[in-house]
Amino acid sequence: MSPGNVQSCDLHEGEWGTVGSVIYWNYTHDGKKKVVKHIIEAIGEENKSVTFKVIEGDLMELYKTIIGTVQVDTKGEKNLVTWTVEYEKLNEGVEDPTTLLDFLVTLTKDIEAHHLK
Repeated sequence: MSPGNVQSCDLHEGEWGTVGSVIYWNYTHDGKKKVVKHIIEAIGEENKSVTFKVIEGDLMELYKTIIGTVQVDTKGEKNLVTWTVEYEKLNEGVEDPTTLLDFLVTLTKDIEAHHLK
């Protein structure tokens, strides 16, 4: 769906789509190959949301904690995707993860394009 951004996505523990599952990603961000392992902390069936907590990988070199939530709001035939990223920097010299948000927007658009085919 987004081969220029995500090279692989592997389930390490649990079952796909369940709370507590651990997923490992190989991806390209800011032109560099990176990895991230996250655990699914919550799935909101009613509000169509998934919350992930990063537990290993390149992001942990910059952030003490980083938690992402993706939510889909459906209005008629349209879907609005909202990403929320909560984070704590390791120190004040670390930049806010704005390029990570750009990455997530690009990934979301690639997924949308794939589904519209």
